[in-house]
Amino acid sequence: MQDFRYPRAEKLKKNTEITLLFEKGKWLTSGNLRIITLKNKPTFPIESTKFAVSVSKKYFKKAVHRNRIKRLMRESYRLNKSIFQQAFGEKTLTMLFWISPEMPKKFQDVETQFIQLCQKTQPLKK
Repeated sequence: MQDFRYPRAEKLKKNTEITLLFEKGKWLTSGNLRIITLKNKPTFPIESTKFAVSVSKKYFKKAVHRNRIKRLMRESYRLNKSIFQQAFGEKTLTMLFWISPEMPKKFQDVETQFIQLCQKTQPLKK
């Protein structure tokens, strides 16, 4: 049975981890989603998967709209965690961004873009 939880231990919150992610991470874009990931390496070991989402205040001035998009992105991650782990690995630091000024019409739009983003890495994985 799949684990559909998104516990507190899985949330990327530490400023040091976020700084490390932006310094050493790799970027990938698909549709309206952009992701930055940092995989576990001996030079900077990662204990477990940590995930965060972000929406720009530049495109969405109202917090209600930003929070709605963040909820949709977290839900797509939570439901497709197995696809994400196959694509990016077990121990990663990851941040997902919404880069379009358009509000998504429905959850399925965000979910399909998230799955496409995960599938984009499949041939790259060794």
